Amino acid sequence: MLEIKNLSVNYGAIGALHGISFDVKQGDIVTLIGANGAGKTTTLKAISGLLKVQGDILYEGKNIANMPPHKVVALGLSHVPEGRMVFANLTVWENLKMGAYLQKDKAVIEKELNYVFSIFPRLKERIKQLAGTMSGGEQQMLAIGRALMSKPKFLMLDEPSLGIAPLLVKTIFEKIVEINRQHGITILLVEQNANLALEVSKFGYVLETGQILLKGESAKLRQDPKVKSAYLGG
Repeated sequence: MLEIKNLSVNYGAIGALHGISFDVKQGDIVTLIGANGAGKTTTLKAISGLLKVQGDILYEGKNIANMPPHKVVALGLSHVPEGRMVFANLTVWENLKMGAYLQKDKAVIEKELNYVFSIFPRLKERIKQLAGTMSGGEQQMLAIGRALMSKPKFLMLDEPSLGIAPLLVKTIFEKIVEINRQHGITILLVEQNANLALEVSKFGYVLETGQILLKGESAKLRQDPKVKSAYLGG
């Protein structure tokens, strides 16, 4: 569904990604793990059209490298950014409506809203609450819900466990698996909690200083001595 070929990104004179290549098959959860500064967030931003890139980003066979972000969303890719980035001064409902900005059919918006509420009932309970007054976990639910309102086929999640209480982290990841398995949405997951990321994903890539160091089935990566030593505390 997504194929990255020789992708490079620079921040001025500093190289952040150095010709990485990987792919994500339709229906899978694939994870990118690595230390801070490895290039994980940069990769997602590049796919979303937020950064100028060199190389190819093929989505369903179409090269979307350097495509404007709104056109990327219109193709069915949605991005939940690191730090959630909800609109703090807007209500839950207003945030969700922003996610449906490109949707013109009111019936589709209503259907997606009910879908989001079925996954995250807490959002329905807080529909009139200002997003900035919610807990970190609730804001993460809202950020994912907002992304789902665009009716994506491919969902990118950047550090969904960041700054969230452990109990809610478990809930968030259960919902991520549900979104994938029950609704058929392909997921590319960036996550600092490597153990959790490899537990829920099918395939994984290890990024280090802008290059892919290791790749393989997630279950095998969890047993790899290098991965255990560097990322799993083993």
